[in-house]
Amino acid sequence: MALLWIPLLSLFGSILAGLSGRFGRTTCTWLTALTPFIALMIAFNYSSAVFAGETLLYHLDWIPALGIELSFRLDGLSLLFVYMILGIGLLVILYARYYLSENDSMAKFFAFLMLFMTAMLGIVLSNNVIQLWVFWELTSISSFLLISFWWQKSEARRGARMALTVTGAGGLALLAGLLLLGNIVGSYDLGVILQSGELIKQHELYVATLGLILLGAFTKSAQFPFHFWLPHAMAAPTPVSAYLHSATMVKAGIFLLARFHPALAGTEFWFMFVGLTGLATLSFGAYMALFKHDLKGLLAYSTVSHLGLITLLLGLDTQLAVVAAIFHIINHATFKASLFMAAGIIDHESGTRDMRKLNGMLKFLPYTATLAMVAAASMAGVPLLNGFLSKEMFFAETLHQQVLGSMSWLIPVVATLAAVFSVAYSIRFIHDVFFNGEPIGLTKTPHEPPRYMRIPVEILVALCIVVGIFPNFVVHDILNAASRAVLGPVLPEYSLAIWHGFNLPLLMSGLAVLGGLFVYSQRKHLFHFQASLPSFDAKEFFELRVQQLVRWSREFIDRLENGSLQRYILFVLISVIILAGLPLFDMVQLAGTKPLSAVTPNAAVGAGLLIAGALATLIWHQNRMVALLTISVVGLMVSVAFTRYSAPDLALTQLTVEVVTIILLMLALFFLPQKTPKESSSLRILRDLAIASSLGVIVGSLCYAILTRPLSSISDFFLANAKIGGGGTNVVNVILVDFRGFDTLGEITVLGIAALGIYKMLLNLPLFMPSRDGEGRPWARERHPILLASISQSLLPLALLVTVYIFLRGHNLPGGGFIAGLITAIAFILQYMAHGSQWIYDRFDVNYRKVIAFGIAIAFMTGLGSWLFGRPFLTSWFEYFDIPLVGKVELASALVFDLGVYLTVVGSVLMILASLGKLTLNQQPEAEGK
Repeated sequence: MALLWIPLLSLFGSILAGLSGRFGRTTCTWLTALTPFIALMIAFNYSSAVFAGETLLYHLDWIPALGIELSFRLDGLSLLFVYMILGIGLLVILYARYYLSENDSMAKFFAFLMLFMTAMLGIVLSNNVIQLWVFWELTSISSFLLISFWWQKSEARRGARMALTVTGAGGLALLAGLLLLGNIVGSYDLGVILQSGELIKQHELYVATLGLILLGAFTKSAQFPFHFWLPHAMAAPTPVSAYLHSATMVKAGIFLLARFHPALAGTEFWFMFVGLTGLATLSFGAYMALFKHDLKGLLAYSTVSHLGLITLLLGLDTQLAVVAAIFHIINHATFKASLFMAAGIIDHESGTRDMRKLNGMLKFLPYTATLAMVAAASMAGVPLLNGFLSKEMFFAETLHQQVLGSMSWLIPVVATLAAVFSVAYSIRFIHDVFFNGEPIGLTKTPHEPPRYMRIPVEILVALCIVVGIFPNFVVHDILNAASRAVLGPVLPEYSLAIWHGFNLPLLMSGLAVLGGLFVYSQRKHLFHFQASLPSFDAKEFFELRVQQLVRWSREFIDRLENGSLQRYILFVLISVIILAGLPLFDMVQLAGTKPLSAVTPNAAVGAGLLIAGALATLIWHQNRMVALLTISVVGLMVSVAFTRYSAPDLALTQLTVEVVTIILLMLALFFLPQKTPKESSSLRILRDLAIASSLGVIVGSLCYAILTRPLSSISDFFLANAKIGGGGTNVVNVILVDFRGFDTLGEITVLGIAALGIYKMLLNLPLFMPSRDGEGRPWARERHPILLASISQSLLPLALLVTVYIFLRGHNLPGGGFIAGLITAIAFILQYMAHGSQWIYDRFDVNYRKVIAFGIAIAFMTGLGSWLFGRPFLTSWFEYFDIPLVGKVELASALVFDLGVYLTVVGSVLMILASLGKLTLNQQPEAEGK
């Protein structure tokens, strides 16, 4: 259970951050940092078990019948990422406290940041691939909120939109790949999938599955050609950039490659797709980083390059390459987070990130400059720093692979060339910012930042040094554990020693350093060459494609949707005719062997009234009030039909819904002409008649075919289990609040959303309000007749008493929260009609939006309550108790769930109808005779 607390604490931290803004910036910071700190302590508590080779699992049933559960897994790989997500996250929180200005909402920022942290923790801890995908998409949404935090800036909005589009599209591809993967294996359990590597790789859908999963990973980790979104995400505040580039977001794609390595790797397709993509990303990112004048832009492209390096290692055909990839994940997180934080300090203190202006910062920021130079040296792969160790392992593994056959020698050559540019852009970062003369055109004089703003950078740079000098002491255990999670219990021999003698990898490192110095010394020629190439702005290109897609979509929608409700219904009915009518022609005989029930006089009369009501509505549809009355007859007869066929719950529901909808339509008719002019031509009438007749024939035929054949229904299961499983004899209500409680929760949520949408749509809506009826008579001066007012007040307590009765008996007799809610709504609607809206507001000022929110929250919390007892979500409980003077009474948790349904229905119906009623408040009746 404690494993579940790691993501839950982070989620709670998001809520806590949002609520603590009122207590001041410092309090908000410490309260926000508290929950990830506790989660990190929990992770440390599991370290010894994970280092010993154990894999910790936690399962919580959600929908067992569908095999859906919350499942978490902690092994070496996930523990490594948990350390990075929580550890660097804590440093980012402290750093952001001093980076954000007084005008920035710290509570909002921390709430988004902790939500992002929760999503990342969910990805690395998920033991179910569908659950992993849900958290995967949550990272896209939360990163969108973080990148667009300074929403008032155009580049922030556009960068966030680009990131969401690219990573969201990749997420859809990933979902398809995971569904195929689960179909191949027969399970969505990650443990089962990782043990089914041979089955997956021999399946005919392997290539398609691999391609879709890699699309998801490559888009998230900014691999070429999907890299373009990452540099434009630099519009985010620097704490976001530091977190996103080092431990989260882009590392999610890398994590996915490492996590599925046992199941998907080991084939030519893997080596070609992953290896070549990583090689292209490594070299392209390193080259482009050299030419960026924006400090964060240079670091962004360097991130792209290093992500390509890790991807290339995961795509090589040696086990040591995987170990090197995991080692570089650790090292990259430390030096890249510190570099971004240092860049943020420089920007914060100087007012610019343009390296053409940032010269000679060493004398203004000596301490920060020292930290930044050490981190940049680690990024370049300078000895005695952590980046050197993993880059040397990288060089060694490029020499021992056969990915490209006889042309495999190209990989170490290109890798060395990329390392040359890596050294060159690192030198540029150091020289152009901290040396190179005097600053140009700064708006303020730079100085060292607040003491505590530097602490995160100091910690990270210290790790770069300590890992570089004492790698076995610092990272040996976590590196071994993470590598075992990918490669299995038996690891290849490797050494983290600083010195391996004079060998080819050392020579490659030396060539990279010398080559980088040479490239930087000749940078003017390279800059001139780069400037002569055709310019390409990925952001503008993306925006043009998006706008083009929007135009095409608008043109298509305009052709499809012209505002005619009749046309939309026509499309639906034609679709029904095609889909339901064509199969009827394949039936040899329409009639079955079962005889039809005899037609009783009562049934014939009821059917006749139903048909007459429908025909009358059709004939007098131009007179809207008459049509409204005749269509109410149809609804009434449907209620009678439900009663006739032993469905009293449906009859009560239909009857109350009919009353509410008729009142709703009457309110709407107030704003419409009393009569509708003839609109349809004779040809259209014939067309509609043909469609209606065809549909009637099809539906009638289907009904006849079903009624004359034996019917095997699931109702037998519910009838047998309603009492023993749900504790109620009213099967319909037990289905709603127990067996299909999840459906009901979704339905009331949709109802609440619809009500809020209608409320918002009607808010301040200007409408023409007539002062006379259809016959030209003015409205009566007495808007609220005293007789109606007196009767309605007398009926209100009686209606509420009936509501309580219907609600409490719903579990065993016809009734329940939905019907009770409609009866309550009708009772209050009657008060609105009798007294007017203002009279109600003076006596009963209730915020219906809060009523809806409380209703949905109660229903949802009832479902969560079952988790406290180790049962699946929304599992109901019931027991019988002997109460003095009352007797034996059944108490069921479903009653609380039904209370949530009741409140949601009452709030939704009253908010809709009250909103419509408000539109008439300004209507003043004219004097009679005018």
